Amino acid sequence: MALSKKPVTGMKDILPAEMQVRDYVIGLIQETYKSFGFSHIETPCMENIGNLSSKQGGENEKLIFKVLKRGEKLHIPEAQTEADVVDCGMRYDLTVPLSRYYANNQAQLPSPFKALQMGNVWRADRPQRGRFRQFMQCDIDILGDATCLAEIELMSATTTLLGKLGFTGFRVCFNDRRVLKAMAAYSGFQEADYDQVFIILDKMDKIGMDGVAAELLESGFDKAAADRYMGLFAEMEQAQDSLSFLEETLSGIIEDGVIAGMKTIIESVKATASCEFDLVFDPTLVRGMSYYTGSIFEVKMAELGGSVAGGGRYDEMIGKFTGMDTPACGFSIGFERIITILMEKGFQVPQAAQKKAYLVEKNMPAEKMVEVFREAKQERDAGIQVLVTSMNKNKKFQKEKLQAEGYEEFREFFNR
Repeated sequence: MALSKKPVTGMKDILPAEMQVRDYVIGLIQETYKSFGFSHIETPCMENIGNLSSKQGGENEKLIFKVLKRGEKLHIPEAQTEADVVDCGMRYDLTVPLSRYYANNQAQLPSPFKALQMGNVWRADRPQRGRFRQFMQCDIDILGDATCLAEIELMSATTTLLGKLGFTGFRVCFNDRRVLKAMAAYSGFQEADYDQVFIILDKMDKIGMDGVAAELLESGFDKAAADRYMGLFAEMEQAQDSLSFLEETLSGIIEDGVIAGMKTIIESVKATASCEFDLVFDPTLVRGMSYYTGSIFEVKMAELGGSVAGGGRYDEMIGKFTGMDTPACGFSIGFERIITILMEKGFQVPQAAQKKAYLVEKNMPAEKMVEVFREAKQERDAGIQVLVTSMNKNKKFQKEKLQAEGYEEFREFFNR
């Protein structure tokens, strides 16, 4: 039986043309985020299964690729539980590993700590356009800063990066979990029901206000609470300044300073924007991760019909490891979605260095081969990218393929 030449479902081989774009984007990410003071770190691809299953990852915890115990530790009794045979899993995001990393290395890290982390993650998800079972994430996080400076830096750095990649006109949607909770409390919902209410609210862009109102009633919620809740959204649409409207309406319910902090973030990011985009308060933005405690944000692009980046504040996650809560806020770019858009646009990597191709006739004598590589070394030392490759019979087709890869000049070396 022949071996399968196709990758596992939901994973893919990456051809040179795409790899060139990926390498360029990775380099630009590192350059841009480091200019904002972020330090590049790395965590293992596998984590303790208890960390991954700690109810911090929301729906992603249902998508873990679990890893069996090894060697003598793997005993499969007749009656077994999963815990008997599993002790770790492939990470489904970079936030849980970062929290463990910080808890383990906090004494050796500055405070606040600005972390840049890039790496593959794995989810047993249903593959679709721009979504895979193995994919790269690029996260920036600020740990140890409880002020709105963290959100401003994260949004500014991420929008700067997207601008450098040629994206404009995208939308940054901004909300706060404390606003969501205060609106639910004002409307009369019980705290135990907040998560279900927010799950329904999260469908607003698909089913509209009438659909959300109907689903709240279908789920058994009190009609008076549902009507008051939907009335808030209707009044915000009519208000000249929806944040000021909420600040007045939710007075005594929402924590002091929350709305003022949101206004500061919006004004500061807009004032220092390095490309054209919209930053808007979106009271329907929920984000599914249960670990969010404050600000939440997403970047949405029309080209993909959805979000390409997202994040928020998760001040209680690190405390799960240390017993002491640590302010934390992060922003993650959907790297694969960005690459998908760039490839569909026919994005060309800027060529910083000249590229030459040396086409060498086969069966070249040793002394002439040495001359070829000596010349190639001299040109490489001068900053020129040189490819040394065997000459094909169909040189015209070979050169056309190399030109498509950015090679501008060709030299041919023959035996004679």
